[in-house]
Amino acid sequence: MLLLHGFGSKKESFYYQIKELSAYYRITAPDFPSFGASEPCDMPWSVDDYAEWLAKFIKAAGLKKPHVIAHSFGARVILKLLASNCAAAEKLIITGGAGIVKPRSPAYIRRVKAYRRVKKLFPKFAEKHFGSEEYRKLSPIMKESYKKIVNEDLKAAAAEIKNKTLLIYGENDTVTPPEEEGKIFNSLIKNSRLQIMKGCGHFCFSENSSAFNSEITKFLSE
Repeated sequence: MLLLHGFGSKKESFYYQIKELSAYYRITAPDFPSFGASEPCDMPWSVDDYAEWLAKFIKAAGLKKPHVIAHSFGARVILKLLASNCAAAEKLIITGGAGIVKPRSPAYIRRVKAYRRVKKLFPKFAEKHFGSEEYRKLSPIMKESYKKIVNEDLKAAAAEIKNKTLLIYGENDTVTPPEEEGKIFNSLIKNSRLQIMKGCGHFCFSENSSAFNSEITKFLSE
């Protein structure tokens, strides 16, 4: 079983899955480059770069068609990899999966234009006051990576997935809302089903680990 963490996170986010599922599976949980205990990238990486790294990691680790649990950004990476090589994994569990680029609202477009104008005159002020708190904390290289990653729409990649897939989203997930991303991925991935966990948010696999682990155990035994 291969566990892939989200953006800004690390392998320890899967603490409850590693603890409970290691009794039944050989667990492999890497830190993506620039996250956790891994070395930082020396240039901005795209989803393709991370997918290429993951393919090499799977081969180097000697993993033969592992089941994959991927959270948020981790889902972006595994979708890109499996779209071109579905044999790289067996069954796929996506939780809080990201990768759907939604139409930009007029307010968003105005804010981007304002940011660009201010950045030309007052770059330090712009970096401090525009963008999410998560974005402002990133290094310059990771800010460029972030922009590459979040601006790539993965609907075409999802439509290529042939692996049997379980999509698990938290009912109260505001980062990747199930009514948006979850249902879209469910419609695109042919051999998939969508499970919405009550009372949970973006980290439903840790918020209610027993229910989450129970769902994936049933799915993997089918």
